[in-house]
Amino acid sequence: MVGFRYKQAQSVAETDVRAFDGLLKKADEYIKNGSGRGSDFLGWRDIGIRPGDAEHERIKAAAARIRANSDVLLVVGIGGSYLGARAVIEYLKTPYHNQLKNGDPEVYFIGNSFSGREFNAVMSLCEGKRVSVNVISKSGTTTESAVAFRLVKKYMEECYGREEAAKRIFATTDARRGALKSLADKEGYECFVVPDDVGGRFSVLTAVGLLPAEAAGVDTGALLAGAVAERESLFAAGLDNPAYTYAVLRHVMLSRGKKCEVLVSYDPDFRFMGEWYKQLFGESEGKEHKGLFPASVTYSSDLHSLGQFVQEGSPILFETIALPRGSEKDSPRVPFDKENGDGLNFLAGKTFDEINERAMLGTLLAHRDGGTESLIVDFGGRDARSLGELIYFFFIACAASGYMLEVNPFDQPGVEAYKKNMFALLGKPGYEEGKAALEEKIKLI
Repeated sequence: MVGFRYKQAQSVAETDVRAFDGLLKKADEYIKNGSGRGSDFLGWRDIGIRPGDAEHERIKAAAARIRANSDVLLVVGIGGSYLGARAVIEYLKTPYHNQLKNGDPEVYFIGNSFSGREFNAVMSLCEGKRVSVNVISKSGTTTESAVAFRLVKKYMEECYGREEAAKRIFATTDARRGALKSLADKEGYECFVVPDDVGGRFSVLTAVGLLPAEAAGVDTGALLAGAVAERESLFAAGLDNPAYTYAVLRHVMLSRGKKCEVLVSYDPDFRFMGEWYKQLFGESEGKEHKGLFPASVTYSSDLHSLGQFVQEGSPILFETIALPRGSEKDSPRVPFDKENGDGLNFLAGKTFDEINERAMLGTLLAHRDGGTESLIVDFGGRDARSLGELIYFFFIACAASGYMLEVNPFDQPGVEAYKKNMFALLGKPGYEEGKAALEEKIKLI
């Protein structure tokens, strides 16, 4: 089970925590009874795909075909349609898994920007290789991914012919409707479902995240088993569960004038988990001019850039450290050097992990002395089950925290604003009315 420590936080008293009891009880009711705003998007709560069930086996079978006949898997999607899968793969397989050539397909993520340079670079990596595609979109009309898929579809059909391309393209989309579902039915792509009651940022434990992860060699059965175990543990613990404690402490910090939460990891492989966390909490809480701004850093490298601000800058933030238990078995040891020109023989015999732990503790104490409070979320380590536990922990904490803010944690109305402006400026039919006004505003930029 994921643990949470807050005694490291300075000056947090039991009375500070108890002040949020009423909001927490209401949030708990909303989560468990489905009686709050956005309750039609609580499908993630009960983990619809369980290890070894029929849908999980179908995902594993598709992934096995991808692994057998493909050197590259292109994952086309944006936001929740790719961040969770990329986070899982990079943490469990390292960000260098594509270069390690360990028998798993290379996995590249496209359709998450409008960068033609990036798109061309990824497609150049496919040259001379066998390629499969997983396009992920509930509607099939999200512009970034739809534009990319239009080009990828053309590439696949030119390389393989229409019939063979269809066997290599897998669509994760709505069960019944939408542009991508219609195209998939027409072309004969195998389809997997984005559940109606699960929003994108909560979808990593559905086919959205499971198919790419399984194709990359992740043990998705263990990932799901960890999430299921965490769900049972958190629900059994009631209001005192660690995810709720974390949610409450975030609100204590907010009530003290903190504006930003920084998720800290001391492992570069965790970087995309930080990206996933930012979407999860940013889209869920950033409404009605409320919420903490979610940021992420990787120490110790970011201690040489942002560390100065965290130590002595404006006191607007607190840190939450994602801390795995245990250490890596193959962590290198510092060798003894008889010349000792760098003066580092005091580290001889110590592993990187041992040095990293001391760096973490030293940093925590320094930041505490500088006035930056630190919370700790500790989890099992670098294995699929532990990561599944951590993912579900953040799901529950995010839902509770959003409900405690008295917002709908499961919608994202503000995301539509840029799309409306972009469509008008690009001349999309139906958006003509606002184009002239926007072009006048552009003159003032």
